[in-house]
Amino acid sequence: MEERLRSLFKLQLIDDQLDELEALRGDLPATVSDLEMRISQLRSGYDAKKEEKEESTQKRETNLKEMETLLENQKSYKARLYSVRNNKEYDSLTKAIDQVDEEIRKKEAENEALIEKENKLQEELEGVEPMLTELETELKEKQEDLKVIVKANEREENKIREDRSAVEVKIKKPDYAKYLQIRKAKNGKAVVTIRRNACSGCHNVIPSQRQLDIRKKDRIYTCDSCGRMIVPTEVADSLD
Repeated sequence: MEERLRSLFKLQLIDDQLDELEALRGDLPATVSDLEMRISQLRSGYDAKKEEKEESTQKRETNLKEMETLLENQKSYKARLYSVRNNKEYDSLTKAIDQVDEEIRKKEAENEALIEKENKLQEELEGVEPMLTELETELKEKQEDLKVIVKANEREENKIREDRSAVEVKIKKPDYAKYLQIRKAKNGKAVVTIRRNACSGCHNVIPSQRQLDIRKKDRIYTCDSCGRMIVPTEVADSLD
């Protein structure tokens, strides 16, 4: 049991070192992550508008080709008017000509609406482009700043992580799971000791009898106030 307590406290000391290295990066990781998210959202909207504009252009081009065909048909119908033999045939041709006129007017109106839509989309695209450029430039700068900091501490961090891996394998899975759960809930501090008869995590006084129980090292005790795991002072001192 003493070895279990020692391993947990050692893991906490190692994670404290990693936390200190992480603190050197300041808010850069969060800033980089936020910029990446904002760029992704803007880029997604930009690409959607660009695709919509391209689809609109393709639709206009299709309409223009169809209008050319309609005009050819109309020209053919009008030419046949001069050779009709009866009123029925004449009425049929004039009806066909009127239908073609109506189709052409519809496509012309649709194309006008599509042009207006494309112009609006283009304005929106042009409004987003400077924002994207600015954010991407800022992201690149922040990534470079973060890279410099990470590089400066890379060797030290790798060594600490190696030490962490060596300690982690010695810890029972339930203990490790509980450690991670408390660490996440308590701002990184999962394993503490007793200082001046109090929990060094939350500074609440630990009753004398509980202190005696903790010193027996027969189980893993947690603070009644904050829930952190507590190791006896002598275990902590042995790792200093």
